[in-house]
Amino acid sequence: MTDQALENKIIEALKTVMDPDLHKNIVSLGFVKNIKIDSGKVSFDVELTTPACPVKEQLKRECEEKVGTIDGVNAVEVNMTAQVRASEHNQPILTGVKNIIAVASGKGGVGKSTVSTNLAIALSQTGAKVGIMDADIYGPSIPKMLGIPITPPKSSTENRFFPHENHGMKVVSAAFLTKEGQPLMLRGPMLGGIIQQFLTNVEWGDLDYLVIDLPPGTGDVQLTLTQRAPLSGGVIVTTPQEVSLIDAEKGVKMFQQVKVPVLGVVENMSYFIPPDAPDKKYFIFKQGGGKKLAEQFDAPFLGEIPIEGEVVEGGDSGMPVTLSHPDSAASKAYKALAGQVAAQISINQAKSEKSDASFELAWKS
Repeated sequence: MTDQALENKIIEALKTVMDPDLHKNIVSLGFVKNIKIDSGKVSFDVELTTPACPVKEQLKRECEEKVGTIDGVNAVEVNMTAQVRASEHNQPILTGVKNIIAVASGKGGVGKSTVSTNLAIALSQTGAKVGIMDADIYGPSIPKMLGIPITPPKSSTENRFFPHENHGMKVVSAAFLTKEGQPLMLRGPMLGGIIQQFLTNVEWGDLDYLVIDLPPGTGDVQLTLTQRAPLSGGVIVTTPQEVSLIDAEKGVKMFQQVKVPVLGVVENMSYFIPPDAPDKKYFIFKQGGGKKLAEQFDAPFLGEIPIEGEVVEGGDSGMPVTLSHPDSAASKAYKALAGQVAAQISINQAKSEKSDASFELAWKS
């Protein structure tokens, strides 16, 4: 069999490997690249839309198995790569940022900033370029959680400034605009001005994902960001109990009203695993509230984050749990959350591309 004939068989076999999120085969999606054949040894790349793809290993195994059964193939090497795609927008801000994720909650005390921080780190750990915008003006806690000293950002030309950096991520926070321990007292219009600076005057550079930690509620800051920033989607953080769900519902409706896709709902402080009984789960604040909220709005349920002492310790020490205890239940949950969020962005992008293609076909006909 010639190498060309063998390559044709390889492509046909790979057409049976389906991306479970995008519901298309990896050949038609353009994922398969650089097929090489050398005396029966086959190698090729599978370029995914995000390094945080939750089914990456599953796709790799399926490729190896299906190509490995072809007559004439003696060995298979699959190189999994990723090229993060940019969400479409026509706004002239944050042009180097491919995807912007807003993390919101209807009320304080649900661990939204902790979720934002560990979500960003989990995305970064996959190899993506990540930044965090701490937009919680009155309660900026991201610098503390990431171990960043409260110092003014370095300025560049034309009234622009650089983010702080730590743990491989770029970070901007309202905390950097005042002295440590001093309150930031501002009226409504000034809040919008700070957010506008974060959007237009920061040298973010090229990022795959920018995670924005919104303040609780649905006020001036949220409206400024959702209306001016080209958001890829929003993540709603809740805890299981009814009081939290009532307020989280407002967050979902806010995103819907400003036409921002809801990437899904994550339930924080979902359950407790005793250190001396790792097989047990105690649902301290009831059970299933986050999933119920997601079903109510036909939104994806992104998962449950357990209560762990290491999460609190990590936030206080500047070394979040995804870094300090990477094998803990909470870290595994955050990594799964990152995969689900990245997957939902890719799904929305695929839907947008399909919609654009349908519109173009209808226009031409």
